[in-house]
Amino acid sequence: MFKKYLLLIIIAISHNVIAHESHDNDPVQDMVSAANNFISSLSKEQKAKAIFNSTDDHREGWYFIPDKFIKPLGERKGLVIKRMNQQQRLLAHALLASAMSSDGYRQAATVMTLEAILHELENKNPIRDPELYYVSIFGNPTLKGSWGWRFEGHHLSININIANGKSFAVTPSFYGTNPARSSKGAFEGLEVLAEEQNLARELVKSFDANQSKMAILPGKAPADIITKQERVAERKTFMPPKGIPFNKLNEDQQQKLSTLIDSYTRKYRPEILHEIYGRKKIHNNVYFAWIGSLKPGEGHYYRIQTNDFLFEYDNTQGGANHVHAVWRDFDGDFGRDILKEHHKEKH
Repeated sequence: MFKKYLLLIIIAISHNVIAHESHDNDPVQDMVSAANNFISSLSKEQKAKAIFNSTDDHREGWYFIPDKFIKPLGERKGLVIKRMNQQQRLLAHALLASAMSSDGYRQAATVMTLEAILHELENKNPIRDPELYYVSIFGNPTLKGSWGWRFEGHHLSININIANGKSFAVTPSFYGTNPARSSKGAFEGLEVLAEEQNLARELVKSFDANQSKMAILPGKAPADIITKQERVAERKTFMPPKGIPFNKLNEDQQQKLSTLIDSYTRKYRPEILHEIYGRKKIHNNVYFAWIGSLKPGEGHYYRIQTNDFLFEYDNTQGGANHVHAVWRDFDGDFGRDILKEHHKEKH
């Protein structure tokens, strides 16, 4: 079953690369079409599991842990891939691909395949399953409406909101990998989030003594990202900003930090990012902070924060070979800001 499902993912990846590189589509149109195609394929019972009101509490109930550890049910809400036929699985992946760049979709699909690797490494552990990913649709997918969707499972949470058919929110955006780098087997050397780690380490190692004093915070790296699975990334938790400000970096270091930020954001289609950046300046008042060791294989954490956004990376578990990386929006996770404006206009 694993091999058959992985083949379906490979087919979908190939389709996604061709679709996004051959012409410039409207992402709203693509998502509405993909969501409605997926809905049309579902039975009445499946629709009851997959479709929610836009105000349902499940909308902000996101998780990046395995189903088993989600309380109190021991599983996610939504329609699980495992209970879909082959047509529905492909249509679910078409929905995922409709918001992602080619790189973002490739990384998401590879995160899912890591579950099969863990399944083998952990003596057929049943909680490690690349078919335990869920699709949830919130509201009615229309070209001018406000609605959203989620594609989520262990180490992956993609949360998309659209307001008035024109404004986008893509946070929380979570990618995790375990193992961060595969050390044996057919996938030896596979490292899904290599850029997020390597660029950050290169940046820190380039600092002089004064820069290091500002950028490297004292203490042991935290056991996980600080925001965890909280529904709101509290701005006050990270204020006043700690770390080194962007204007204290030289030109080469600034370029490295900008590219590092891009490694989180360019997982999504450029048209979506263009709209978001039209409302929020991604490089406005940027700070970078690192905690922990600079040596590979030893625990470390870093974060980047701006006036609007927070990027967190933690690699401390499993001998520092287990990554959690997230992009948050202080005011706009789950589209809170754009939906607030939508309601103001409507009323």
